[in-house]
Amino acid sequence: MRALGIDFGTSNTVAMVRGGDGRTRPLLFDGSPLLPSAVYRQSDGRLLVGHDAHRHARIDPSAFEPNPKRRVDDGVVLLGDAELPVPQVVAAVLRHVAAEARRQLGGIDQVRMTHPAGWGERRRLMLIQAAHAAGLPRPMLVAEPVAAASYYTSVLGSAVPPGRALAIYDLGGGTFDATVVRRSATGFDVLAEQGLAELGGLDFDQALVEHLGHTYSDTRTALWNGLVTPADTGQRRARALLYDDVRGAKEMLSRTTSADVHLPALDIAAHVTREELESLIRGHLARTVTCLAQTVAGAGLAPGDLVGIFLVGGSSRIPLAANLIHAELGVAPTTLEQPETVVAEGVLSLGTAPPAPAGGLSGTPRALPPPARPVTGPRPPTLAPRPAAVPAPPYPTPVPPVSPAPPRLPAPASPAGPVPYPPMPPQRRAWYDEPGRVWLLALTVMVLIAIVVLLIMTVELLR
Repeated sequence: MRALGIDFGTSNTVAMVRGGDGRTRPLLFDGSPLLPSAVYRQSDGRLLVGHDAHRHARIDPSAFEPNPKRRVDDGVVLLGDAELPVPQVVAAVLRHVAAEARRQLGGIDQVRMTHPAGWGERRRLMLIQAAHAAGLPRPMLVAEPVAAASYYTSVLGSAVPPGRALAIYDLGGGTFDATVVRRSATGFDVLAEQGLAELGGLDFDQALVEHLGHTYSDTRTALWNGLVTPADTGQRRARALLYDDVRGAKEMLSRTTSADVHLPALDIAAHVTREELESLIRGHLARTVTCLAQTVAGAGLAPGDLVGIFLVGGSSRIPLAANLIHAELGVAPTTLEQPETVVAEGVLSLGTAPPAPAGGLSGTPRALPPPARPVTGPRPPTLAPRPAAVPAPPYPTPVPPVSPAPPRLPAPASPAGPVPYPPMPPQRRAWYDEPGRVWLLALTVMVLIAIVVLLIMTVELLR
């Protein structure tokens, strides 16, 4: 069975494949398992995705959408002078993933896609429509924390006995989600979930950019404003380089205590320490820990009742996140070197199951939550009044407010029905948990000792 697992994220999309040999491996895009979820519409109507979309956005930002997942309730996305349905925009990303998967596997028999635990039926239906438009088999949909919990047990081999609960702390590039799941006889059930839709790694990048601006622009105000509020293609390229360097420095500070950031136009190599970064983002991370604590309490549990706290999502590798969780909740969380691939690999580690039937959606359908407050993209600092001729910063593109009455997408022709999560593979007990094996080992040792003693006595008698 050639299977494809897809984690369609706010900033990046990750995909894993499992071939007929049973091995699971990530799909690589430009040598990386992370494919930016961005989409760009060319003048001829073709859609570019990933790094190609980011590169073209420096020429025409109006045709660029960096975070299609945040537009799920808008119905349509304006790219240049054309309005495209959200499923069509998402399908462009999935089509790129499908092409790479088919190149490696030769074909795709089964698709599993993940979604936030709080997504209702209409949002999940958008994923099904996008997969259909991308030419993929009808996907089986699984909640992201359930896939993460499956990775925790099946891949890491950590035990979660039936009836016990695990907390998932998912901090990505654009959003944060906290979930508590409980192991049942058939898999995992979501007990409670909360999130911060406007908080993620992009906010950490912006905080660092603002810090650099306040530090280095005192005598270079005009140059700095031209860098963060570009008016032409050259300035937009310089701004993209700045944010790429800032993101790289942020990731490097998760492994080292200092990093340098090149400031284009200013021709400065800014030195940044981990302590500086932590002081800038501590407030953001404290909010995620508070949200996690509230989610655990909402599940009717205390932190000590959990079997563990599992950190997933690229931004969760920041050491301060684990430190704050440990200090606040008294539980040392489980962290990984590559937390971005956990959900995509976890969804493939679930027990083998057929694709969702027509209209089938994973989990219990729930009503769509009321629209949250408008989500806006990060705004660069302005250190001096901008002239009226300078346009607003086009990159990254701010996300428009959520529509109070989004258009309803057409339902599939077949009747809908919930699809239960597939059962988890049985957990094998260690050898020391098998009483029969322990007694057999003890008896064997006693027999060997007796043989050695008899041999020694025999040698002494022969003397």
